[in-house]
Amino acid sequence: MASENNLSPLILGLVSRFLVKKLKTVYYGARESIGEHKRDIVVYQVEQTCQSLQSTRDEFADALTRFNGLVNVQEANLLHRYQQLNRQYQLCKAKSEAVSQRIKAIEEVSEALFAEWEKELDEYSNRTLRNSSKQQLKMARQHYARLIKTMRKAETKIQPVLSAFKDQVLSLKHNLNARAIAALQHEFVEMSLDISQLILAMEQTIAEANQFVAVLADQSDRPIKALPKS
Repeated sequence: MASENNLSPLILGLVSRFLVKKLKTVYYGARESIGEHKRDIVVYQVEQTCQSLQSTRDEFADALTRFNGLVNVQEANLLHRYQQLNRQYQLCKAKSEAVSQRIKAIEEVSEALFAEWEKELDEYSNRTLRNSSKQQLKMARQHYARLIKTMRKAETKIQPVLSAFKDQVLSLKHNLNARAIAALQHEFVEMSLDISQLILAMEQTIAEANQFVAVLADQSDRPIKALPKS
């Protein structure tokens, strides 16, 4: 009986993964039936992720400006500054979550694209064309791997900064007085450095994503189709 109970979650997990895979196949098939190919969807998701990264970078840049303005603030203005900084934290948190969702969407559609591409190589009758396509697939995968690695690296930098950001917001909330701000000056300086490094990582990720899109565009005579905004 215990063995059967242990098997049940495993079976359910396998069935769930199978159903998800089938649903994705149907979804991509429906998109292709209206002229939206996987390559177009990949590019669209990459571009959307870049927009999320740019938006997140801008929010953190704004937060950096607000941090720098906190060091010499008068006690009478502390509550107002706390409220501003808390709103900024909430915006950064929301933007960061959007980045993670976008990266996941890129991975899902890219895996489907590469699986389809690999399968279609066997349909070639011309060996030269098949080898050329196989080489293009290899290059696209290499660029994709670099892109995802860069995006995930940027993503890992977000949470520690957000956590430190939240700590400072909570500390302000609990210590709304000038002496507390003076004591936190060192922490604010460190936070400023962390945010600056995070912004740089996001800019590098955006540049890598643009290069990936350019590679996909160069590997086909068919132009990239602009998909509607979500």
